[in-house]
Amino acid sequence: MIAAAVTRTEEAPNDTIVRVLREDGSLDPAHDPKLEIDEVVHLYRHMVETRIIDERLVTLQRQGRIGFHIGSLGEEAAIIGSAFAMRQQDWLFPCYREFGAALLRGFKLQSFIDNMFGNANDPVKGRQMPDHYTCREAHWGSISSPIGTQMTQAVGFAWAAKIEKKSLAALVYFGDGSTSSSEFHNAMNFAGVFKTPSIFFCRNNGWAISVPVERQTASRTFAEKGVAYGVPGVRVDGNDLFAVISVTRAAIRRCEAGEGSTLIEALTYRMGGHSTSDDPNRYRAADELKPWVDRDPIERIRRYLEHNNAWDDNREEALREDVDKRFREAVASAEQAEAPSLTTMFEDVYKKMPWHLQEQRDELLAGPRAPKAH
Repeated sequence: MIAAAVTRTEEAPNDTIVRVLREDGSLDPAHDPKLEIDEVVHLYRHMVETRIIDERLVTLQRQGRIGFHIGSLGEEAAIIGSAFAMRQQDWLFPCYREFGAALLRGFKLQSFIDNMFGNANDPVKGRQMPDHYTCREAHWGSISSPIGTQMTQAVGFAWAAKIEKKSLAALVYFGDGSTSSSEFHNAMNFAGVFKTPSIFFCRNNGWAISVPVERQTASRTFAEKGVAYGVPGVRVDGNDLFAVISVTRAAIRRCEAGEGSTLIEALTYRMGGHSTSDDPNRYRAADELKPWVDRDPIERIRRYLEHNNAWDDNREEALREDVDKRFREAVASAEQAEAPSLTTMFEDVYKKMPWHLQEQRDELLAGPRAPKAH
């Protein structure tokens, strides 16, 4: 369904989708972000790492070793490219599909895997479900399940930075389905009125769980929704790493110049299920994947690197062995770690724990324990 939608919009007059990487391996100079070849290799490695970790986590969930995973299969260029374009001082507010961006920004693989198991070393102390973590050091906001809440949080953060005259931007990730939430309207309206240094990054991956994109909106594109709020929108090939970096950097320049927010619609495709709790075969025909498999963002970058004599089968094998080794070590460590202490349920609520929480904590610790289970 999404493939047909993309064809329709591409043929529409006055509709531009930013692309950089051409079929012959060359780059369109109009939007070329001018990356060094070593930078492209660095990003390719992270994209492959993200794909491998995705696949392994699905396997762990199927084995019953973790409870849940929500992946980014097919969306790696949109996620990694946008995160790479952001500066060190900038902040990212994730949806839940962007763990690859967090790892790129400095989130430790071990910490991520600890979160998947919810053990004592989990950054959020086992309080949330897997794939819901935070990392202040990486300027990475906390993930939460309610749809769209991160949008108003990101805009509020950006507004505070503007008031304090700090040179930073806040990028917020969300899917096409989140544009149906009230949070999208609230965040976009506030950003438009107050010209906050915000970047709205919509991963138009074709599906809001089982609802196809054409049933999410009657507007021709998601990018054009920004017009009503006074926020310019841009459409980009979300499977083109170079194009994603280019438009994100342009949005940062607008923020830095005090011109306000930008809405980026990245056209990509969710090649897997919504999560490990979802079976896309129930609502999606198998042949719908074919055009997107041919546009796999990882394969496109690999062809570019090989065209520039910067990658080969030996390097690919070494990369995959390295990721496999580090992943297995992280899982082994996570499985050996203790469960979070019960006392952590009462921590981080107040700076100083009040008497009634102390009383509840003591009563809990003195009570019977449930048998251990997954």
